Amino acid sequence: MTTPDEFFDRFEALTFDDVVVVPGYSDTLPDSVDTTATFAAGIELAIPLVSAAMDKVTEARMAIAMAREGGIGVIHRNMSIDDQAAEVQKVKRSQSGMITDPVTLGPQALLYEAEALMSKFKFSGVPIIDDQGCLVGILTNRDIRFCTGSDFERPINEFMTHEGLVTAPVGTTLEQAKAILQRHRIEKLPLLDDENRLAGLITVKDIQKRLEHPNASRDPKGRLRCAGAVGVGEDVERRVEALLAVGVDAIALDTAHGHSAGVIKTIERIKGGWPDLPVVAGNVVTEDGIDALADAGADAVKVGVGAGSICTTRVISGAGMPQLSAIWFTAQRAKRRGIPIIADGGITYS
Repeated sequence: MTTPDEFFDRFEALTFDDVVVVPGYSDTLPDSVDTTATFAAGIELAIPLVSAAMDKVTEARMAIAMAREGGIGVIHRNMSIDDQAAEVQKVKRSQSGMITDPVTLGPQALLYEAEALMSKFKFSGVPIIDDQGCLVGILTNRDIRFCTGSDFERPINEFMTHEGLVTAPVGTTLEQAKAILQRHRIEKLPLLDDENRLAGLITVKDIQKRLEHPNASRDPKGRLRCAGAVGVGEDVERRVEALLAVGVDAIALDTAHGHSAGVIKTIERIKGGWPDLPVVAGNVVTEDGIDALADAGADAVKVGVGAGSICTTRVISGAGMPQLSAIWFTAQRAKRRGIPIIADGGITYS
């Protein structure tokens, strides 16, 4: 029987359209198939799918959908640093086991500020805290449902619910929180420390989403995972800092030709400042490219030049490698280096 090495060595290079898989005997049932994969150092996925860092593909909405299904999305960089950080923040606030840094307002803030905040983050309520961080009330959609005109120029403390607040101590589990929420017919459960300061928030929506998406990609805080793209420009440190500040899980160095001095230096800059931050770099199509990026500190490498339905690099410029062969050869080298690869591009136009 021909081995994969012999098969690939027999040809110059192959793409997916050059190969068909001949069915053979199998004793594996569909429900026993393991689709888990490593995205980058310490980030495990339930499904081996990543949405591209393209401005027509991945912003918060796509990243949320990908993470809920067990994959991960890479927020594109064709926007300002603040806008990209805001997209990551939307992902992180969309679903959480416990919100450890809930958005809050003070009791003297005006009602229109609360409405703007709730509209921006799609919240149904906001905890209200005093100058010491102690919980003094909660403002929900029900509290402002019939407010009009000048009401929105008045302070929040005139409208918030401040009596009979149902709270729980830090350390309350999701199961315990679910029982409390159900018993009191409420949607938000503030968690307080020993000094009555707000330390977290558990919501009905987060519990429901966790049950609906048991295989979701979550960080240690229970939030959905996402990555953020950066380039090789001078602002890379500022962009990385801003993305980390809102909880991004990994950085993807997004370039067409990854086996280059600029990419290697940028990886070294990022890893020099944040050695524990997972960095995905690319794109390359050769074993030497894998070695170069791995030596620079990349935790995963994207493979593919010109593979995809709208990418014409290989056809127009004559640069690249047919994707199936590129994956095969780079995967062997990456395995020896102990890092995963990501096949970047389609499996039809490749």
